[in-house]
Amino acid sequence: MIRLPLWILGALLLAGIVHLSTVLAMPQAATQDAYSRLAPLTPVNTVVPLAPPTAQAAIMPFMDSAFAVAVCRYDLSSGALKLNAPVSLAYTSVTFYTRNSVAYYAINDRAAGRRAIELDLMTAEQHAEMPEEEGVTAADRLIIESPTTTGLIALRALAPEAGLMAMARRALAGAQCRIEQTQQ
Repeated sequence: MIRLPLWILGALLLAGIVHLSTVLAMPQAATQDAYSRLAPLTPVNTVVPLAPPTAQAAIMPFMDSAFAVAVCRYDLSSGALKLNAPVSLAYTSVTFYTRNSVAYYAINDRAAGRRAIELDLMTAEQHAEMPEEEGVTAADRLIIESPTTTGLIALRALAPEAGLMAMARRALAGAQCRIEQTQQ
């Protein structure tokens, strides 16, 4: 009599373990993640606008047709990256992802409080090697530490009406993502 509930409990426990391990292993096992899909379309350390999604095709799943989107695939192995993204009139956001599509930082135009979102992206080692600059405060220079040397930066500009999509695309066209030249 007691054996049947124990077998059921054991089966449920085993099913839970298999389910949890599958969910945790899926991001590493996926071959068509965002980075892999964008690799043939985007050069490294360059902002590239993405084509707007259609009902038949979209470069990335779940793209919103109300946003103009641009991406920068980054590689910090040769130095820190400087990002400059002009803000649009409606709304602009910048989101940082690791190589395995884990979001680790996001900022929008309201948080930036300026006409452009300007920041430096670097690894923790590169940040530790930076010389201390007198007179430069955290408010003057936003530094983001990337947990990995490669990843994606997604820039999005809202077009609240279809007629304003050109304005949103122009805002993203002025964005730059480049390796910072060290001064010697």
